Amino acid sequence: MPGQYRELIQWLAAQGQHQLVFLTQRGSAPNIKGVKTVTYKPHHRPSAEAYGLSKVWEEASGAGFGAAMAARQLEVEHGFKPDIILGHTGWGELLFMKEIWPDVPQIGFFEYFYRATGGLVGFDPAEKVSAHTPFLMHARNAVPFASIQTVDLGHVPTQWQQNTFPESFHSKFYCCHDGIRTDILKPDPDVSLNLGRLDHPLTREDEIFTYMARNLEHARGFHIFMRALPQILRERPKARVLIIGGNEVSYGRESQHEGGLRAEMEAEVGADLDWSRVHFLGRVPYESFQQIIQLSRCHIYLSMPFVLSWSLIEVMAMQATVVASDVPPVREAIAHGETGLLTDFFDQGKLADQVVDVLANPAGYAHLGPAARAHAVEKYDFLTRCLPEHLERMNSLVPAGARITDLPPQR
Repeated sequence: MPGQYRELIQWLAAQGQHQLVFLTQRGSAPNIKGVKTVTYKPHHRPSAEAYGLSKVWEEASGAGFGAAMAARQLEVEHGFKPDIILGHTGWGELLFMKEIWPDVPQIGFFEYFYRATGGLVGFDPAEKVSAHTPFLMHARNAVPFASIQTVDLGHVPTQWQQNTFPESFHSKFYCCHDGIRTDILKPDPDVSLNLGRLDHPLTREDEIFTYMARNLEHARGFHIFMRALPQILRERPKARVLIIGGNEVSYGRESQHEGGLRAEMEAEVGADLDWSRVHFLGRVPYESFQQIIQLSRCHIYLSMPFVLSWSLIEVMAMQATVVASDVPPVREAIAHGETGLLTDFFDQGKLADQVVDVLANPAGYAHLGPAARAHAVEKYDFLTRCLPEHLERMNSLVPAGARITDLPPQR
């Protein structure tokens, strides 16, 4: 919480006209003014020895039953019955809501359908795929298969994500991004940032390039980035790199190295790096993230074929020159040579060459940032593009008296 509903829940709360309840397992959920946060506990969790093919379903159904019991308690103790329910289908919370409120419409967020090919699994030749992997992937989809029967409408944020699902799902789907606040995320030529270990603040006069992921992991190409880093710093002796991200694993395989993938890559390439120009910043406050990207002359975004990061659209909104991996979900957001630059995910040499050229010839790539921002505003802006469609879809499912009438203009 708030997850993919970060912008929508805050906008609805700011209207001051709606009774909003957010049901979550997260005990440390943020306090959003105008939103009642209710924490629930899963009714059951599978044991470590649970059967692999049914373990995900066991986890999801335990979460779903716990969420349903919390919903029933809301009605019994507080008289609360929603006009509409929005929720993520991946973890099971929506599975049994119709047993509590059969007449309440639901919009389910469908994030990803697991496949043995075409996504994370099988993309990296270095990742071992067993003969059982296709069975495990298909078994994970028990949750979306059940969820598509439960919801009244499905929401997917990108066309690539929609295409991971079977065509039988598509008649219930609408495709629209969650939305990015491009009115807030803008370039700032006067930005400056104090890092602490430097004796002067960084500004746009400094040669800064950046990399960001929620976690520094294989799925987001951290290993490829690190292998490209020695060449970039060697050929650009005044450049500094600012790296944002935690040291956990969100998606895909884990490093077997003690200390995780960061430690593994430091051991592999560390002797070839000028560490005085490498800045690992960890996870940073959102305001600091904005300043870092506003400083950046070149932002590196790498991803295997997987869910597109919000951060890519956010850096495009801030007019960054982006060098990204050439995979289908990224190509949906970036056109090579028009709104950014694409390179082969596995070719760290070409990645380094491209970043070096951007740093060496900023004028030659100056058109990319403004075009990236224009594209982000046109397709992904929350207030003018995404919010109106989400509200229209919500209104289509509720009685006239419950509809949101103060609608922003739709583009």
